[in-house]
Amino acid sequence: MGLTYAKIKLSNPRNADLKPIEVNALVDTGALMLCISQSTAIQLELEELDKRPVVIADGSSHQVPYVGPIRVDFDNRFCFVGALVIGDETLLGAVPMEDMDLVVHPATQKLMANPLHPNKPGYKIK
Repeated sequence: MGLTYAKIKLSNPRNADLKPIEVNALVDTGALMLCISQSTAIQLELEELDKRPVVIADGSSHQVPYVGPIRVDFDNRFCFVGALVIGDETLLGAVPMEDMDLVVHPATQKLMANPLHPNKPGYKIK
C-alpha cells in the first residue's frame, strides 16, 4: 500500500484578497490535524493563535505554531480548521477529512467524497 496524495485548496477566510493556494497534500488517516509548512502559513498570512505540543513519528516532542482559521477545499467539500505549522509539505489529517466527510477508497487509495453522501457531507452525531 503506497502513500495517498490529494490536491486541496487552502485559503485564509479572513483575507478574501489573497488567492487560494493549491497543494498536493499527503492524506494521513492516522494523523488528526491539518499540518502546513511555514511557507504556506506566510503566503496565506495566517495568524499564530497558540503554540501546541506535538509528538512526531520518531517519538520526539516539539512545540509548534497553531494558526488559523484556514479554509480547506476538496472536490465539492470545504471546512474551516486550525493548522499546525510543521514540516515542508501539507498533511491532511482525520479532523478535516471527517469534517468534509471524505474517505480513502481502499482499492484505489484515492481520496474521495463519501459515496453514501455524494452531494453534501453527512454526519453521524449519536
